[in-house]
Amino acid sequence: MMINSGDVAFVLISSMLVFFMTPGLGLFYAGMVRRKNAINTLMSVLFCCGLATVMWFAFGYSMSFGEDAGGLGVIGNLSNAFFNGVSATDAGPYSTSIPAALFAIFQLMFCIITPAILVGALSGRMKFKAIFIFVAVWLILVYYPLAHMVWGVGGFIAGLGAVDFAGGNVIHISSGVSGLVACIILGSRKGFGIQAYHPHNIPMFFTGGLILWVGWFAFNGGSALAANGLAVQAVGNTVIASSAAMLSWMLIESILYKKVTLMGAMTGAIIGLVAITPGSGFVPFGAALVIGALVSPICFFFITKVKQKFGYDDALDAFGCHGIGGIWGGIATGLFAQSSINPVAQWNGLFFGDTKLFVAQIMAVCISVVYSAVMTGIIMLVLKKVMAIRVSPEEEALGLDISEHSESAYPAFSGIDQ
Repeated sequence: MMINSGDVAFVLISSMLVFFMTPGLGLFYAGMVRRKNAINTLMSVLFCCGLATVMWFAFGYSMSFGEDAGGLGVIGNLSNAFFNGVSATDAGPYSTSIPAALFAIFQLMFCIITPAILVGALSGRMKFKAIFIFVAVWLILVYYPLAHMVWGVGGFIAGLGAVDFAGGNVIHISSGVSGLVACIILGSRKGFGIQAYHPHNIPMFFTGGLILWVGWFAFNGGSALAANGLAVQAVGNTVIASSAAMLSWMLIESILYKKVTLMGAMTGAIIGLVAITPGSGFVPFGAALVIGALVSPICFFFITKVKQKFGYDDALDAFGCHGIGGIWGGIATGLFAQSSINPVAQWNGLFFGDTKLFVAQIMAVCISVVYSAVMTGIIMLVLKKVMAIRVSPEEEALGLDISEHSESAYPAFSGIDQ
């Protein structure tokens, strides 16, 4: 099949929109933190754009999507390092209608936002230098192997028959579970569990959330890698699931608290997007409604009850939203997928008469959880041994904007920061 200009245009635009999601995530996160940590939060997301890009070009793409190294299906070799053999005009092994380099660029945008999601769990108390080193090592030891296992030619998880359309395992489970493990090893913020942490700018959070919501249509739709019916299916599922999840969260709040909140409604929309990501190109529209409606009570329980019960300081709920939402999405794909929608799924889901895909999805989720948790634990424990990863109590009280960056988001403000 020849390179298709319509597909090229579609994936180019999708790449730009998915890239825009990362600064959107920065606004989303920064609105949730205290005023004195807004710059640090933005910076912790922004640097991922530069670091992940350079690493991806040098060796990350090759380790993720290059020829399998060793025949184990765990990591790619370095045959495509520095985009060697990755043509800007000819198709590659992952798409017949767009250039290989465009596929690499589109996948880069996922690689950028994944560690940016993760750092939300560590907000307010980790040295910026330590975050930088952690993300660099995490990409090598967690993201690239998982991407290869799930999406690469000869990947181990793909070989089980499991499917992940746009990153449930690779992006959301990996970032959420890694965030949980990392925040436990790092330790809680000063006063966590005693004093309340109020979001300093809810309109900023809302603006970032809207950018994420719009970009997610490209996130999922672009994963079809062509301007075709599968892209339409993915986009339709994306808007249905996110809307259902938002309404579901609002219903929960109205029952429990007698009021609905803007933060709650936007959080519901985001976790609906997370949940539909792995199945967006595999499930029928009706299933998207169910997946979105059910993810809100599941994530709400983890964010409000489980987190409080176990006392881990997942500052911006990376695990509660992305980890749990991604796990539910992976399982739900095994329940509702139809091979008639996308033949990449070898079998129908459990609710359409087959058990094989459901079992494969459970296995894929478990592997992703365990692999992310173990590798992240090792990275954090080694870092803790060789360098100071936390700011001092005095620096934490002052705020990381000043102590880590010598900048202030609101230099005219001189009141008490809550």
